[in-house]
Amino acid sequence: MGISPAQLIIVLLLVLIIFGSGKLRSLGSDLGGAIKGFKKEMASEKTENDGKDEPVIENNEQKS
Repeated sequence: MGISPAQLIIVLLLVLIIFGSGKLRSLGSDLGGAIKGFKKEMASEKTENDGKDEPVIENNEQKS
């Protein structure tokens, strides 16, 4: 029981009517910029950690 293509088209048309094409274009642009920035930061974080040892996580639980 999924969404049929006809239902998807109706939903997309309603969203387009409600928000307008200009607002949807700016939302898409903002979302794309956010994803691009996230990927850039993830790549820079990875290059900073290359060649370094991974941090050691110590278990600080005390035995009774």
